[in-house]
Amino acid sequence: MKLIVQIPCYNEAETLGATLADLPREVPGFDTVEWLVVDDGSTDGTRRVALEKGADHVVRHTSNQGLARAFMTGLNACLQRGADVIVNTDADNQYDAGDIPALVAPILDGTAEIVVGERPIQVIRHFSPLKKMLQKLGSWVVRIASNTSIPDAPSGFRAISRGAAQQIAVFNDYTYTLETIIQAGQKHIAITSVPVGVNEDLRPSHLVSSVWYYIARSVVTIVRVFVIYRPFRFFSSLAALTFLAGFAIGVRFLAFYLRGDGDGHVQSLILATLLMGAGFQLFLVAFIADLLAANRKLMEDLLYRMRSAGGR
Repeated sequence: MKLIVQIPCYNEAETLGATLADLPREVPGFDTVEWLVVDDGSTDGTRRVALEKGADHVVRHTSNQGLARAFMTGLNACLQRGADVIVNTDADNQYDAGDIPALVAPILDGTAEIVVGERPIQVIRHFSPLKKMLQKLGSWVVRIASNTSIPDAPSGFRAISRGAAQQIAVFNDYTYTLETIIQAGQKHIAITSVPVGVNEDLRPSHLVSSVWYYIARSVVTIVRVFVIYRPFRFFSSLAALTFLAGFAIGVRFLAFYLRGDGDGHVQSLILATLLMGAGFQLFLVAFIADLLAANRKLMEDLLYRMRSAGGR
């Protein structure tokens, strides 16, 4: 059994050394533990630090492509190098590497294929009250969208089985954390969480330059993934709301008309016609989107088979 710990990095020369120093070389249940660093177009010597501090593999993007793409590059590289389990952690040493055995335990036990590290959000001192509230709210939204029970959706400290890694395909360029959980729920991949510790903050987040920007991007990610994986439900719900709004306005116009006051409410009739027409068109879009989703599922199955056939 081989475990590979992957670390996506972008200009992490100052913190990467501390992160690698805390990683284990032995984890119960594994014959081999290797470290893989994904250098996402860094310009500060991240690759050099990775090699000096003992990374077994360094995969490099020639330009910065974002955290989500770096994460996917790492997954593919780990699969190519024969990983049975992949642990993803951050380069800023945020997570306690001593919890890696607990993180991989559900996969070794056969009870889960993805395990997310649950941070003690409420006691993290460098998290503001607003950020704590937003983390809790965001995780709740992801649980609803994914039909899972993960309490800390934005956590990047997670273990992934080989089979689950072969099925994951992140579309978002911004972050992988929310999308992978929603994908797991939609694809019926067994996912759970375990409590993990955190270290002191070494640097400001590269991802969250602004809390409101992060919220906006996260909302877009959730809606986009929901549209991709539940297109018929999404568009048919919009269609029903639009059609019913038009129908209600039409009934209102009919009531005025029957009372002999229809001439003064012609605009209601026009609006009702437009809304009901739009609802009908959205319902047609729902069917088209569902057909496209079926095609996407076939493509994902093909990708999964290609990854599986690639062996070790």
